[in-house]
Amino acid sequence: MIQPCGGEQGGAALVPDGRPALTAMLAARSVALVGASPRDGSLGQRMITEMARSHPGPRTYLVNPRHQQIAGTPCYASLADLPEAPVDLVLLAVPDTALEEQLALAARRGDRSAVIFGSAHEPAGPRPAGQPSLRGRLAATARAAGMAVCGAGCMGFVNVTSGLRAVGYLEPDPLPRGPVALVTHSGSVFSALLRTRRGLGYTLAVSSGQELVTTAAEYAEWALGMPGTRVLALVLEAVRDAGRLRAVLASAAARDIPVVLLTAGRSARGRAMVSAHSGALAAADGGWEALARGYGVHRVGDLAELADTLELFATGRRGGPGAGSARTGIASVHDSGLERAHVADVADELGVPFAAIGEPTTARLAGLLDPGLEPANPLDIWGTGARAGEQLSGALTALAGDPAVAAVALAVDLVPEFDGDRSYPAAVTSAARRTSKPVVVLSNLPAAIDAGTAAGLRAGGIPVLEGTRTGLLALGHLLRHGTSAPPAPAPPIDQARRARWSAVIAAGEARGTELASLLRDYGIPVARARTATTEAGALAAAAEIGYPVVLKTDEPGIAHKSDAGGVVLGLAGPAALTAAYRDLAERLGRRVLVAETVPAGPELSLGLARDHELGPLLVVGAGGLLVELLADRAVALPPVSAEQARDMLSGLRVAALLAGARGQPAADLSAVTSAVTGLSQLATELGGGLDALDINPLICGPRGAVAVDALAIPRQGPLSGR
Repeated sequence: MIQPCGGEQGGAALVPDGRPALTAMLAARSVALVGASPRDGSLGQRMITEMARSHPGPRTYLVNPRHQQIAGTPCYASLADLPEAPVDLVLLAVPDTALEEQLALAARRGDRSAVIFGSAHEPAGPRPAGQPSLRGRLAATARAAGMAVCGAGCMGFVNVTSGLRAVGYLEPDPLPRGPVALVTHSGSVFSALLRTRRGLGYTLAVSSGQELVTTAAEYAEWALGMPGTRVLALVLEAVRDAGRLRAVLASAAARDIPVVLLTAGRSARGRAMVSAHSGALAAADGGWEALARGYGVHRVGDLAELADTLELFATGRRGGPGAGSARTGIASVHDSGLERAHVADVADELGVPFAAIGEPTTARLAGLLDPGLEPANPLDIWGTGARAGEQLSGALTALAGDPAVAAVALAVDLVPEFDGDRSYPAAVTSAARRTSKPVVVLSNLPAAIDAGTAAGLRAGGIPVLEGTRTGLLALGHLLRHGTSAPPAPAPPIDQARRARWSAVIAAGEARGTELASLLRDYGIPVARARTATTEAGALAAAAEIGYPVVLKTDEPGIAHKSDAGGVVLGLAGPAALTAAYRDLAERLGRRVLVAETVPAGPELSLGLARDHELGPLLVVGAGGLLVELLADRAVALPPVSAEQARDMLSGLRVAALLAGARGQPAADLSAVTSAVTGLSQLATELGGGLDALDINPLICGPRGAVAVDALAIPRQGPLSGR
């Protein structure tokens, strides 16, 4: 029950204590509940109930003009009537039509922060010309007053560490305390993760909603300052504060705090739904990929993978020295030969390696197994079953002791045992006590898991991963943690070069031979080419370059030359060139490029693409016709180091072609890497002036990498900034 506040308890109006507005919100000492209600099941009643569960509770004031008291607690008619001003936090459980008035009143009082549960939908009818939307007006009011705001369209937050429960929906009481800080745009995900049976506990959980004022990055930054936060979970549909988010991710990486990220809006339909849901412009998937790559973020594909990965990281065990290196992998123990093969198949598909165990481990396993079983990894341990507990414990312990093993999984179905057998949980518990490495249960069928057994294991600090695929993906995240190439330092800027080419780009002159000169200035080799506007000029250019040549249209309005039929290859002599020129001139225009023929080799595409929040992104992928057929690409935030460039290239499906396939010579990987870092330098110096730059193809041969065609699109707007 909320104790009455006011009179002598409230005392004289308090002055601000100098704490930042976000701290005043998340660690509030005084709270006003506007829209408090005694009606069963109402938002106003649930808000009262949840705040009353806060321990220790803040000074709390109920506000509703329809009631003088609620369950014995005084109720004030207005915020203006409260005996304390300002308060740290105002919870607004009022209709959208009352939001503007109530937030403005809180702002005038100097109240430090607010939670807006409602969606802040625009009132019906036309809006006066020039008037901002309701959401825009609410944001402007709060910003002018220096208020932090959670929402609109949110479920609030819980500071589990301090006990503060600023939510309008009933959640478990008590909430599990642990190392995970959760920030989510989704209220449903917020509640699902707070109510899950998983082995998860929290320092802070925030449903940030539309982020009218305070962003997910700000909550995450605050959570990283909490001593108990050791894992950061982000469920996001848009980036609204890119600079701060990057700083948060960099801080987490520097402190070895895993960040697990689930995003929405990867598909065109998903992006449209994000915009309709919250009014936010969803980040393109390349932006999320670049953030994850740049800061070692563990990006997950769905909520099941999120839960498995969080539960695994929440234990705090990271796999010991050497985890994540090329020499380490997982080990698993099975009671089914078929399920062992199944797990091996899925792990291979997902790229999760099994450790190559050493001879001493093999010998230890051989001494444990029944006759006919192979001492290997993954391991099938089921023989007669007579010594199952002893064999399981011994095998798990032996595998955990192998230097190449980063984590051990008992991969069984964890079904209810109707004969009361407890050998499996006893064995895995015993093994976990004998090692500092992660020891987990990997269940193949979530619906068959015995809930009581799983709860007991989780209480003992042993993760129960609920699904073959999601569990293996979680183990893959564990293996990769901390293995990302460190962020590249900001490179020195060549100011003269930057000024020279910025002017060319701004004038729209970065095309043809001028664009080739631009790329060469950044160390990217380009096929020799000459511009011509007459048949005689084309013949003269070909004579200078040497046959065979390539003829391309160079008309300014044609961005994709091949699509327009504007590229003719393998012109062996003057007659062929003359015929080709006349055809292009008649169909597309007289301006052409005559270029040298580059020897065939694997083709890549390199490019820059602008993200609306993150700025220029560096994109490397399969080139030529494969660019659309394979959708094979890697995206990064510039600047990119040589190590990061090699990592991007190694993750492509066409990496096998670069290494030499079917007897073909390997490409000069150092030259390819140099082209990527050269484009990264270009992005650093000139990215503010470009909406896009595309090099396709970059032909990669044993003697170097050569750009054959390129396109630059100047930025539509100011050149400064991102």
